[in-house]
Amino acid sequence: MAKTQLNVRVDEDTARAARERALARGMSVNRYIEELVRQDVGEVGQTFVDAAADFMKQYESVFAQEFAATDAPAPRAQRPEDRR
Repeated sequence: MAKTQLNVRVDEDTARAARERALARGMSVNRYIEELVRQDVGEVGQTFVDAAADFMKQYESVFAQEFAATDAPAPRAQRPEDRR
C-alpha cells in the first residue's frame, strides 16, 4: 500500500507520550500512530469478528452435533449490525 505523508501539530506532552509509547512497543512513532488510527476505525477488530462469524457458520452443524445437550437449538447471538 502506498504511503502518504501526514503532518500534524500536537502539544509537547502529546508528542512526548507518543514517542514514549512507540518506543515501549518497539515501533516508530509513524507506525504507532497508524496502529492507533486502525484500532479507532475498528478494521482489525471487525476483520476478526467477520472471520469468526464465517468460521462458526461453516462449522455450525459440527458444533451442534458435538455439543448438543437438548433437541432445542441454542439461541443465536445478535450481531451489532442486526440490532439497528
